[in-house]
Amino acid sequence: MATMLLMNGPNLGILGRREPEIYGTATLDDIEKLVIDEVSDMGWEVRSVQSDSESELIGAIQDNYDTVGAIVNPGALMIAGWSLRDALASYPRPWIEVHLSNVWARESFRHESVLAPLAAGVVVGLGPLGYRLGARALLCCVTGDDRA
Repeated sequence: MATMLLMNGPNLGILGRREPEIYGTATLDDIEKLVIDEVSDMGWEVRSVQSDSESELIGAIQDNYDTVGAIVNPGALMIAGWSLRDALASYPRPWIEVHLSNVWARESFRHESVLAPLAAGVVVGLGPLGYRLGARALLCCVTGDDRA
């Protein structure tokens, strides 16, 4: 069975409690279930990783080269996560960058992602739906079928 990597960075383990006016009330478990629902019809499993440590996220990428692709919410590591960027540059599969909030409607330091140029696509500002859309986009990237 094919496995997809769902990777979430710093502070995303406390979703639902963390600034709900910005990030909403959905928990990371809720989001994982949305992604599983989206890809299960294709027979894909989801391997979820969340860490507040950049080094652990790098290890997760390197340990999951066998996955079919990834959805990555790097959190604030999008701004200066250069080691994470290097790890994602070596990841041999397509991946989609996702952010719950619209980063361009927030503080100016959030307006540029060092990771986005490497991603197959980026989804921002749509809350948990963004993960679902990211999963759909990843299905299209991997299968080559834009109806996925």
